[in-house]
Amino acid sequence: MEKKSNWQEYNSIIEQQGIKKLYHFTDRDNLQSIIQHGGLYSWADCEEKGISITKPGGSADSRSLDTRDGLQHYVRVSFVVSHPMMYVAMNEGRISNPVLLEIDPQVIYWKDSKYADRNATRNGAQVGSGIDDFKAIHFSAVKANKHFDLDDDEQKFYQAEILVKNFIPLEHIKNIGNFGIPIPNKPLSLQGKAAYTAQITRNTPTAFIFLVDHSISMRQMTNLFGEEMTMAEAAARIVNRQINELVLRCIKSNEVRHYYDIAVIGYGEKAYSGWSGDLEGRDFVSPEELRDHPYKKIITREEKRTRKGVVVKEVEKVQWMEARHDGSWTHLHKAFSQAEKLLNEWMEKHHDKDCYPPTIINITDGEFNGATKEDVLQQANELKSMFTNDGNVILFNIHFTASKSAEEVVCPIEISELDRNSYAETLFNMSSLLPERYNTDISRCLNDNRTGRHRAMGVNADATTLLKLMDIGTPTNISQNQ
Repeated sequence: MEKKSNWQEYNSIIEQQGIKKLYHFTDRDNLQSIIQHGGLYSWADCEEKGISITKPGGSADSRSLDTRDGLQHYVRVSFVVSHPMMYVAMNEGRISNPVLLEIDPQVIYWKDSKYADRNATRNGAQVGSGIDDFKAIHFSAVKANKHFDLDDDEQKFYQAEILVKNFIPLEHIKNIGNFGIPIPNKPLSLQGKAAYTAQITRNTPTAFIFLVDHSISMRQMTNLFGEEMTMAEAAARIVNRQINELVLRCIKSNEVRHYYDIAVIGYGEKAYSGWSGDLEGRDFVSPEELRDHPYKKIITREEKRTRKGVVVKEVEKVQWMEARHDGSWTHLHKAFSQAEKLLNEWMEKHHDKDCYPPTIINITDGEFNGATKEDVLQQANELKSMFTNDGNVILFNIHFTASKSAEEVVCPIEISELDRNSYAETLFNMSSLLPERYNTDISRCLNDNRTGRHRAMGVNADATTLLKLMDIGTPTNISQNQ
């Protein structure tokens, strides 16, 4: 690409400000088309070339504003990872599984590039193609982790943009090869690789985080395999059962292989490690540590398949977490914050690997409090926007009830299935859009054979349904030889 005549001035500022990469958010479903067509086009160029955008990040209103300001032929690129408009696009359902494309900062000094000190179509924006326009960007603002970290009068400058004319070729998208889709010599001869298909191995593990509501309302009584107990006890037994299943999957010839990292977070007024016994206070632990450090064993009931059919038998089961129902609050926002902290560390450790993405399963018996719905939804979107090369983090939200309810809705496809239940709609918006590979397990566990993509959620789910959702939420994708 042709450079500006004074490109060295731009390069000097880039180096001085430590700008190593720029960012453009899109949905994972758009990646195949971007690779097929050799790069990233503006939405207007896509229309002119007949390129269909599967999940456009911009709204009709934003396109109208682009056209008003003559910016429809520019690809918008930002300096920030946590772009506010990405979360707006998620909230409005335009994108579901966002990925960040890392753009070579050389695009800054391409001949036709422009600069905006804030969103280019906002009132008061300074937009231009000269060095003074580039210098007008508030570089201190774009270095903040999130725009909420800035004073009110600086927040608008967090969305400063580089406007790249027409097209960014694949060779300037620095991480385009990290999503498991081959980059062919001839783009239109693409052979695609579907997301959520990475094999789980010791070198490419995945992670599970169980969030368990410990509020006082979990002391209500319920029934699990014919045994009366509190909802807290039922939730604990079901989570312990699933952890045991995960550990068993890792045992090969008496060797415990490190296929998973597993964490339990309890929450009420505070969020804390849910492990008991030797593992108390720990965050992620390995399957081998779980095998070697059981908290206690109990006799419980469980369904077993026999030649005569399914029967309920008493069995001995290992427990790693204890039932609790002592919290006066349901501070889900603190549990989400703790989960994000753990996943940031996990993602950093595995950022260069083709890992099946981590899964978060949140079990609660009622509405959260202590934070606004908007703030918690923002946190959920931040979790869902985290990704490995293979896919985005999967976030399940399960509303657990004491008994079977006619109002139960599990893994819906459309929000209309929730019959305008405002709490259920909140869970719907907080939860991940599942890839179609989950449909097989949904069909097996829930007898739901519908086509389409389901939401990772359940509302008014009793203990039996909770068990089924736990099975759906912990898929087996283990390579038997690694």
